[in-house]
Formats: sequence, structure tokens, C-alpha cells
Amino acid sequence: MVLVPVSTVSTRNHPTDSWRIQRPTIQYDKCIRCMICWKYCPDNAIEIENGDESAPNERIAKMEYPVINYSFCKGCGICANECPEKCIDMEFEVIE
Repeated sequence: MVLVPVSTVSTRNHPTDSWRIQRPTIQYDKCIRCMICWKYCPDNAIEIENGDESAPNERIAKMEYPVINYSFCKGCGICANECPEKCIDMEFEVIE
């Protein structure tokens, strides 16, 4: 099965400023690396990285995993809503 993101237009030229209210946080110990969050992200703000040394077991450590690029994440929460394992939490943005 070949996965492709739903969004075909990148927002790489429009980084998020300080207006984001919530930010997604992935709980990697629960993530099954299905990449559904990556597929549904409307801003292509989720990138795929190779191998995760902090994975709960060796099999998962060899798999690709999603990483949220907060420079472009708008905090819409679609990734958290679509995650089948509910391992993405939406937390309120803290401005320091």
C-alpha cells in the first residue's frame, strides 16, 4: 500500500507565528507508526523520520515514525482526531 498525503500544496512558505492555540504531541510509546496523521495533515507539517531509538521494542524501532514540524503546524487537531490509537494529545500552546 502506497500512502500519499491528502494535502498536495505545501505551506512551507507560510510558517506558523504565535497565533496557534493548541499543539499536537505524539506519545511515541503508544504510536503504531500507521502514518495516518501524516496522511491527513492539511499543512504537510508532519514529516517522516527513519528509526526511533526510544521506541518501546526493537521491531518498532526499525520503523519510520512521524515527527511534527511545529514551524508549520497550525494546531488544527485533525491528526489527533484521525489517529486510530488516540496517541496524539492536543495541548494548549504556552507562550513564554
